[in-house]
Amino acid sequence: MPGREDLPSTLRRSPDKAQRTWEKTHDSAVETYGEGERSHRTAFAAVKHQFEKVGDHWEPKGRKGPSDRQAAGGGPERRAPTAGGVDANASKDHLMSVARKLDVPGRSSMTKPELVTAIEEANDRATRKARGD
Repeated sequence: MPGREDLPSTLRRSPDKAQRTWEKTHDSAVETYGEGERSHRTAFAAVKHQFEKVGDHWEPKGRKGPSDRQAAGGGPERRAPTAGGVDANASKDHLMSVARKLDVPGRSSMTKPELVTAIEEANDRATRKARGD
């Protein structure tokens, strides 16, 4: 199965449901768009509707739906920065909980956008560490 072969390392450390979502969406996108970046973006978009990145893996979100402004608007013509798997649409309390889990320093005085950025940076560090980079 092509999706299984291309499965990113962060998803390999994630629940089976997240892996299956990525694989099925990726394989379908490859049939539509061909192999490449667009198929990967499409697969990650599907994952982000049900999961959020926490550290070096993906965890189920409390609700389904877009995780940031880019995911809500979508489309290949509208390229905007994403929150890197952080559920930017979550409540500040939820973001504080994730930041606490990731031991983000200074989290208690951060605004919601600052929390999103700090969580994204902590996730990137955790992923690099897990990959041995």
